[in-house]
Amino acid sequence: MSRAVSMRDLDPAFQGAGQNAYPSLRKLVAFRTFASKSGILRHEIHYWLGKDTSKDEAGAAAIKTIELDAALGGRAVQYREVQGNETDKLISLFKPCILPQEGGGASGFKHVEESEYMTRLFACRGKYAVPFARSTLNHDNIFILDTKSKIFQFNGSNTSIQERTKALGVAQYIKDKYHGGKCEIASIEDGSLMADAASGEFWALFGGFAPLPRKSAGDVDTVSDSHSTKKLLSVEKGKAEPVEADSLTRELLGTDKCYILDCGLELYVWMGRNTSLDERKSASTAAEELIQGSDRLKSHLIRVMEGFETVTFWSKFECNATATEDGRGNVAARLQRQGLNVEGILKVTPHKEDPHAHIDCTGVLQVWRVNGQDKVLLSDENHAKFYSGDCFIFHYSYSEEVHEEHLIGTWFGKKSVEKERASAASLARKMVESMKFMAAQACFHEGSEPVLFFFIFQSVIVFKGGLSDGYKSYIAEKGTPDDTYTEEGLALFRVQGTGPENMQSIQVEAVASSLNSSYCYILHSGSTVYTWAGSLTSPDDQELVERQLDLIKPELQTRPQKEGSEVDQFWELLGGKAEHPKKKISSVPEGDPHLFSCTFSKGDLKVTEIYNFTQDDLMAEDIFILDCHSSIFVWVGQEVDTKNKLQASTIGEVRPIGCIEGGFQGYYALIGQLGSHVPLHLSNHKNSKRKMVNPHAPGGCCALTFPSVVAQKFLEHDFLLEKPSRETPMYIVMEGSEPPFFTRFFTWNSAKSNMHGNSFQRKLAIIKHGGIPVTDKPKRRIPFGGRSSGTPEKPKRSRSVSSGSERVRVRGRSPAFNALASTFEKPKDRNLSTPPPTVRKLYPKSGTHEPVTKIADIAESLMPRAVK
Repeated sequence: MSRAVSMRDLDPAFQGAGQNAYPSLRKLVAFRTFASKSGILRHEIHYWLGKDTSKDEAGAAAIKTIELDAALGGRAVQYREVQGNETDKLISLFKPCILPQEGGGASGFKHVEESEYMTRLFACRGKYAVPFARSTLNHDNIFILDTKSKIFQFNGSNTSIQERTKALGVAQYIKDKYHGGKCEIASIEDGSLMADAASGEFWALFGGFAPLPRKSAGDVDTVSDSHSTKKLLSVEKGKAEPVEADSLTRELLGTDKCYILDCGLELYVWMGRNTSLDERKSASTAAEELIQGSDRLKSHLIRVMEGFETVTFWSKFECNATATEDGRGNVAARLQRQGLNVEGILKVTPHKEDPHAHIDCTGVLQVWRVNGQDKVLLSDENHAKFYSGDCFIFHYSYSEEVHEEHLIGTWFGKKSVEKERASAASLARKMVESMKFMAAQACFHEGSEPVLFFFIFQSVIVFKGGLSDGYKSYIAEKGTPDDTYTEEGLALFRVQGTGPENMQSIQVEAVASSLNSSYCYILHSGSTVYTWAGSLTSPDDQELVERQLDLIKPELQTRPQKEGSEVDQFWELLGGKAEHPKKKISSVPEGDPHLFSCTFSKGDLKVTEIYNFTQDDLMAEDIFILDCHSSIFVWVGQEVDTKNKLQASTIGEVRPIGCIEGGFQGYYALIGQLGSHVPLHLSNHKNSKRKMVNPHAPGGCCALTFPSVVAQKFLEHDFLLEKPSRETPMYIVMEGSEPPFFTRFFTWNSAKSNMHGNSFQRKLAIIKHGGIPVTDKPKRRIPFGGRSSGTPEKPKRSRSVSSGSERVRVRGRSPAFNALASTFEKPKDRNLSTPPPTVRKLYPKSGTHEPVTKIADIAESLMPRAVK
């Protein structure tokens, strides 16, 4: 039997689908083509069935969807949508809502007569148009009454502010689409009686006001799932037969067959890559028959192609398999052999992003090293010198538009002790609270820092060992040798970064196996200094070595070494030659962002993904998580209650209660501002290589990686099934103080966060005024405070970012130039490759904005004397 999927088997209307616009197809299906950051083109097809559609039309829609998928290359995820039970993903494509019209389109199955416009009543939760009668109204729903002259929104007393806000978007949509934007919108509160003219007008349409009955227990809508057990069915010749197996595994799926995975409220049709178009159609028909019964009306049908499965599909199996890029390439090759033109629709060139800070890098920086329960302010020359055994806190202030922005961050060394990690988190939280939560908060771990971190510090050096009392005490108790870096000792540094604005020198073990052909290194032993350039490095990489030498060994001459032509003394310092890697150390790439709305219920975190999100999806009463794989942002609305806001701002502040042998398996209590405790959560770290966990050991309990209760539970549940690292960079962002590295994921209007009231009140004001009204709410400012007496601290200087072309080169200049320069240079002057910071105004385009100089006043009482 031929299994070829050729274009002659397909509807001519689908020719070239995925490459051009097809508005006519949207009467039958909605499909979306998008490219992921990896460059892979992905397709999603939704075919929608109205409540009054016939069985023949439903079958035709399913078959046409299979044909459209074949035209798209046979790799689209297909969703069957039923009126009144659409997926959130489909609704997001037609924001704010789908409003089906009565009747239908004329076809070979039915004849449609035109009807006049009439007053309609819509329920905004679970249903669409409902009977225009008082008995339809209730306390648990929001209703929109659309009349020729006015649109009324009736808010049931049991509805939330978030629901009312979303319903206003529907009212606005009706106003624009059916009234040309010239109709008034009135909000009616359940129980408002005749308090205003709009309420009286609304109830007059129902014959006058009368109390609404309470919903009885028997009227509560419940979604029952009588088919909750997962069953795998094999489809052959249009018949679905059960597959006998003890557990669901990937090996049960044959590439030359189609299968149905029945999960109750979800049915998946899995189509092997070697199946024919007819076999795929018959499998779809068999799945349609399974959900025809009245008890399966709310079931969703999803079809996936081998090699292009969704993560939710694989989550149903015992072993979570994932589609690989190689697998997708094999699918493409097979489709091409079958005569399908796949050129231009399989993959696009991925967008290669140059590292970008998404932040003004000329701001004011202060850094503290944590020492026990205190923090020690570091001098400017020590700002970017970190130790693996220590924890650090930094405060970065920068200009954004016409006001200051602030970022409070913590950095945890890999070998820092538990007590000092907790202390760092507590001190950082107090700084954020002193700023009235107007500063963004970040948590970084050594080895997992984002590009933003390196752009802020510009030139980072990470030394081995530590300087804090906690680290020194720990190694003394354990009798561990102190390997803290000394200028006179033997040390090897790996130099990395993309340019002079984000350079790093990481101290590694001084052995040959630490070398990597893709990097440059600095090796010193006392007054002997070598530089080593791997065979795969570029001149730009070697340029970074010159700059880093100015910071590590600025006054010594170096002996350059190239891979393959090293001198014997170089290998002697490293203990002899050894094999070393060549591949560059990969960092976690930024992925496609996903937005989740978060709620806590009885200690459990419940999240709802918001597809095709916009700024308006961020409700002031809620907490949201923006997950872009390489970083996680926790956004906290202004109307979130104080207790939850305090919990959300507690970044990494935990106390280990107990650890047991065999891995990280303990309970952790979150410390609140007033000593209140969040319910204990079990944390099971299966990937730990430690056999015995000491809560005070360096790097011990990695519960400290959680920035908040919300983010902690989010990582534990792994909702996107991406197996995120427990050390993923985390940010806490408060509404009204969103930094640019967060707002870049949206089309952002900062004026919306300056409005008064809750989400519903703001949205209503925007609709009534035809835009964002001007308010008297002041621009956000950090409340600077300090001691009433004493000499003010000297203002900090702004930093300027040097570029490679403007930089004054010292190393490698000619002897003639050295002789000339010596005439003007003082004998003890340090010849730095990178020019020193200069005093300058931030964002010179603003003629009135002065440099940020009040940062020292924020926590003046907490700042000890600077360490020189």
